[in-house]
Amino acid sequence: MSLEPNYSSIFLSWIALGAGLVLLTGGGEFLVSGAAKLAQRLGMSSLLIGLTVVAFGTSMPELFVGILALFQKHPDILTGNVIGSNTFNILGCVGLSGLVSDSGLGIAAAVLNFDLWVMIAVAVACLPVFAVGREIGRGRGLLFLAYYVAYVTYLILGARQHDALEEYSAIMMGFVLPITIVTLVAMLIRDQRVRGAGP
Repeated sequence: MSLEPNYSSIFLSWIALGAGLVLLTGGGEFLVSGAAKLAQRLGMSSLLIGLTVVAFGTSMPELFVGILALFQKHPDILTGNVIGSNTFNILGCVGLSGLVSDSGLGIAAAVLNFDLWVMIAVAVACLPVFAVGREIGRGRGLLFLAYYVAYVTYLILGARQHDALEEYSAIMMGFVLPITIVTLVAMLIRDQRVRGAGP
């Protein structure tokens, strides 16, 4: 069995990677212009469109890569993709954008007052799940997905100044969050017991 690299296969892989990046770049331009027009026509802020439509759209390639990686039995690619992408988005994208911007990047008050703290809270909530359980099954996946839906719902209600916003916030803070914390703690205790009882 030859251990020499297959250079033609490597070359084709680089070609496919390059073509994918070109298509992503072109698609990104359409996505940004379309999102700006959508925000204008719906009377919503660009921040809301960025937090929902654009964020979802730019994450679709990651989602497809993750699903394909799971089907091909490469879960580490999914994990690396998610962590690497988020790290690059926060440090690389913001850093490069600030570098090329003439006037600097303005941070909206809404981001500082709410969305930034949600991002930090999500990162902190993931730490015990990743460190102790070391896996995300259907239960945790459903929990994470439900919280994303809850977050987007809050954003939409806030943008519309809906009458249900105050009640929705009270339910989330007074009921859903405590239940989730208890659920996460129970999951972690169960995982520790299972691992402790293992061979």
